[in-house]
Amino acid sequence: MGFHKLSLTGRALKLLSQREHSRLELERKLAPHVEEGEDLGAVLDALEAKNFINPERVAQSVLYRRSSKLGTSRVLQELRSKGLDDDTVRAAAEQLKDTEHARAWEVWQRKFGEVPATPQERMKQMRFLASRGFGGEVVNKVVRGQAPEAD
Repeated sequence: MGFHKLSLTGRALKLLSQREHSRLELERKLAPHVEEGEDLGAVLDALEAKNFINPERVAQSVLYRRSSKLGTSRVLQELRSKGLDDDTVRAAAEQLKDTEHARAWEVWQRKFGEVPATPQERMKQMRFLASRGFGGEVVNKVVRGQAPEAD
């Protein structure tokens, strides 16, 4: 069986079958494979026109995979790094805002599960949650043992 070289479209579809990719991510991953006479922009335009590349789906995929472990700021940073437009990132921020306390509480419960006994332990817990991208106000509530109100 001869070695079959995948076309740019084939490579893009293979990547998209594994998970949602933004246009920028596909550009970065496919650029090294562009051969003379191939037009990566045109390939990506065609995939976008057929809705194979969809910023909203990329955003939802990241939210689904990452929001249980990360705070809003880290999730939004990841969305921006994928080249998603401001409107898509803003919509994701709105979606995450309401669950920030509950998500931080879950992460804290799994990692620590109890209110710190010493100032050192308190700082350690706060640094951990902050490093995960949770906001200061939420971090303070969680480390004080303030559970999110059940809606």
